Amino acid sequence: MLKTDLAELLANAENSGVEFKRDDVHPDSLAKEIVALANLRGGTILLGVEDDGSVSGLTRAPQAAETWVMDVCRGNVQPPLIPYWETITWERDRTVGIITIIEAGDKPYKARRGSAWQTFIRVGSTSREATRDEEARLYQQSGMIRYELKPVPGAELADLDMRRLVAYFLRHRQQDAPDASDAGAWQRLLLNTELMVEASGRVTPTVGGMLLFGRAPSRFLPQAGFTVVAFEGLEKDYAAKERATLRGPMAPLLDEKAELVEAGLVEQALAFVQRNAPPGAGLVDGRRITHSAFPVEAIREAVVNALVHRDYSIAGTDIELSLFADRLEIVSPGRLPNTITVERMRTGCRYARNELLKETMRDFGYLEATGMGVPRKIISTYRKLEARDPDLIADEAQFIVRLWRVDDPKRE
Repeated sequence: MLKTDLAELLANAENSGVEFKRDDVHPDSLAKEIVALANLRGGTILLGVEDDGSVSGLTRAPQAAETWVMDVCRGNVQPPLIPYWETITWERDRTVGIITIIEAGDKPYKARRGSAWQTFIRVGSTSREATRDEEARLYQQSGMIRYELKPVPGAELADLDMRRLVAYFLRHRQQDAPDASDAGAWQRLLLNTELMVEASGRVTPTVGGMLLFGRAPSRFLPQAGFTVVAFEGLEKDYAAKERATLRGPMAPLLDEKAELVEAGLVEQALAFVQRNAPPGAGLVDGRRITHSAFPVEAIREAVVNALVHRDYSIAGTDIELSLFADRLEIVSPGRLPNTITVERMRTGCRYARNELLKETMRDFGYLEATGMGVPRKIISTYRKLEARDPDLIADEAQFIVRLWRVDDPKRE
């Protein structure tokens, strides 16, 4: 780090990724800040800096300060981590110690508090103890638990749509399925395929099983669906052409000829877009050409990805689909899975927060086996049309896909 970089950090004050600390704090206090940053996206702790950003400097020699920091990271942090350490001499021979913590996959990190270990998270410029749900999401980010395999309290086999299950196993998995009346055989099959789980002596649908095949998933999982709005203009407004909530299972019901009998959530979302952004038409060389407002393949991929990869541990929050005069936005609750970035998605990185959802929707033909849906079906589709590149935006609370309207009939 350069001195100019340090000056900028000091001028910008504490934030989600920067903490100021004197170096005479208790080791537990330093461990708390290290853990909170590590559980977010990493960050920087400036030792020898007061809360107001003034530099008081290290009270011990730089080498002794480094040893102390590394001892805290090994003895007061679980699992232990090794930060990057450096020092910069500030004015009047005052030295600032810089602790740089990178994001890693061993979440949640815990800090020693006396004889106990506690999980801390970063909220703005402060660090606080994680709630039970927040700690569970950290375990989920690290891949140590899969929320989609949790049991759905109060649900039973009868809450799953047997018609969809029979069609799925017979037609999409091409395997034998028990008689619809044989509840015991169905429970065994669904236990083996992770659509049900045994919990507290009962066989219960998993979150994934309910999302995919539930008769009424939102009865048990309020976050299971879309909130959709079509606006007339370029910004959100109270006035809208249509507002709705889309509910039901992800999986569609198809007949023996693979024709749609009942829509799943993907078909419902596509129908909403087509209803509110119908194809246009224009003359090209004297011929009337019909063209889509948005490439259907790109919409479909964005919708499926939102359903398959969103963080379902965030309860009570739908996926949002907003249609504007110039664009379509799909907002998925939750951060991207651990180690995944927008850049990696653009190159076709394979990832899955919800492996069961991904594999089942792949059985239905919604996903490619190569994990190349984003570059092939979204980015490449727009570039072939010589249209504006879609936006992929990730932050701490959500992931946004923005598809721009395609209006030129010559691009079809």
